[in-house]
Amino acid sequence: MRERGGCLEDWSAGISASGRMNLKQLLVAAVLSVLMAATSGLCSAAADRPNVVFIMTDDLGYGDLGVYGAPDTSTPEIDRLASQGVRLTNFYSNGPACSPTRAGFITGRYQQRVGIERPLGNPSTDDAKAGLKANGRTLPQLLKDDGYATALIGKWHLGYLKQNSPNAHGFDYFFGYRSGYIDYYRHTDGDGQPDLYENDKSVTAEGYMTDLITDRSVAYIRDRKERPFFLSVQYSAPHWPYQRPDQPSVARDNARHLQPHDQDTSTRADYVAMLERADAGVGRILAALDEAGIAGNTLVIFTNDNGGEWLSRNAPFFHRKLSLWEGGIRVPAILRWPGHLPAGGVSEQVGITMDLTATILAVTRTPVPTGLRLEGMDLMPVLSGAAPKTERTLFWRIDAYGQTQQAVRSGEWKLLVDGGASLVFNLEDDPGERRDLANQRQDIARRLRPLLDDWGKNVDAEFKTH
Repeated sequence: MRERGGCLEDWSAGISASGRMNLKQLLVAAVLSVLMAATSGLCSAAADRPNVVFIMTDDLGYGDLGVYGAPDTSTPEIDRLASQGVRLTNFYSNGPACSPTRAGFITGRYQQRVGIERPLGNPSTDDAKAGLKANGRTLPQLLKDDGYATALIGKWHLGYLKQNSPNAHGFDYFFGYRSGYIDYYRHTDGDGQPDLYENDKSVTAEGYMTDLITDRSVAYIRDRKERPFFLSVQYSAPHWPYQRPDQPSVARDNARHLQPHDQDTSTRADYVAMLERADAGVGRILAALDEAGIAGNTLVIFTNDNGGEWLSRNAPFFHRKLSLWEGGIRVPAILRWPGHLPAGGVSEQVGITMDLTATILAVTRTPVPTGLRLEGMDLMPVLSGAAPKTERTLFWRIDAYGQTQQAVRSGEWKLLVDGGASLVFNLEDDPGERRDLANQRQDIARRLRPLLDDWGKNVDAEFKTH
């Protein structure tokens, strides 16, 4: 018996050169057969563990995709993904901005527990040394420790220092940028400094950032090892600066983003061109899975990090990124896993980014360490039709860029605390949040406000001991 590819191979045929076994050899053969039976099950299980490709766009509006009702975009690849899997219509980002949602995803918990409640600023700001501390319990680290190859290609935005880098959090391979946004052609950050890395090494590359992310993702799939992999594809598009893929012009002054939007000359057409290039990239990634013959054993997840920006289409919801109105946190989400999820399914299950963490750990059969309490739920039972829709109570909070808001959704009801106002909405009847029912349904506010307050105290207390 010898090990081959992590499994045991039968050598029993060679135990006796004469073809006859003595008693000792019979005992050895019996032991070997038992071991082989046990390990064959383990090897089969390892071979069956699915790959996971997680694709996240940046600042995409809920209504920007064809399958979500966009009238002026062409997104055939993401639409096709939805036709082959399940599309969620009640899905939320963990936060209304980049860093918070990414922290929620990688930890599987509310990001307030690790102190990432607002987007990290440029490296020239006080956030230069800020970031998510590595604790050995992030999603990529857990997957890596359990035998998965792990890679992040694209945006990080959870810290600039080496100890806060993707590699420090369990990614075997990283290619992308560390800051919140990047010049698509020059690959510089908001300070105008180079911001393109391969692992922890600063590198240079020619090309449009969206295409570079796609190219590296496709290459990673083609060069995959024998073990299963987790590939996190973090597109920069369609985040500002609005630089079309066919116009490598000089980037606008970064400061313009801080001026009133009516002073920016960007157009919806610029935004749509960027989105459509990302859609084409998704198509290339899906094609790479097909060509490698592994699409059937790969869970593909598509979502976005927060509500869309000012050129996005967030219809039918109100407001945008950095707000806890629905337009700031309701996002697209699509899951495809052939043979496990129905093709063309649509689910009204309420979900949140950190549910995807729990789902990935569940489908990959990755052990969750004792003491790590995931706050998301495994969506597979509901999305596969094995379990009924589950009522949820979810929380959000932001205090940044002039926005001070808190929100809780429980079932169909939402309490939004916006500055000094407390508003109540029935999201089933009024998803656009046009009719405040705070006066008519004071009972809802009385029930939800203590939940929101207790949650805030709980996450803050944990962060203080973090």
